Amino acid sequence: MDDIWFMKLALEQAEIAYRFNEVPVGALVVSAEGKILSSRYNTKEQDFDPCGHAEILAIREAAQCEKAWRLMGSTVYVTLEPCAMCLAAMGQARIAQLVFGAYDPKGGALGLGYHVHNDTRLNHRFAVKGGLLEFDCSKILSRFFREQRNFYR
Repeated sequence: MDDIWFMKLALEQAEIAYRFNEVPVGALVVSAEGKILSSRYNTKEQDFDPCGHAEILAIREAAQCEKAWRLMGSTVYVTLEPCAMCLAAMGQARIAQLVFGAYDPKGGALGLGYHVHNDTRLNHRFAVKGGLLEFDCSKILSRFFREQRNFYR
């Protein structure tokens, strides 16, 4: 039940990104105790930052909040399957779990075979759950990209 509630909060962040004409992805970092450490949305366009992914921004903010780069026991909630960069950052941050909404067959690390989260050659592994509120998470992305295609016709 908490997973659904946290994913709905991540969706609220995606809505903010949508209003700013950013790819509508939202992310939260939640501590092991259930405290929201950060909530962010994509800012690649507004900040001219290729690393302005919601997950990266949320991890950075959570680390600042905790005054520690190790976010042990934390869960990242994100509305879209993370790319390879974001999945690797989660490993670096030592998160315990990733929960994502929509699958991303073109850019999602897991779908492309980058299983950084359970690679035994690395010193940290974490759990992954995908497809939570998948329809809602996919719907906002589909609407955004449909509107973008129509705008640039």
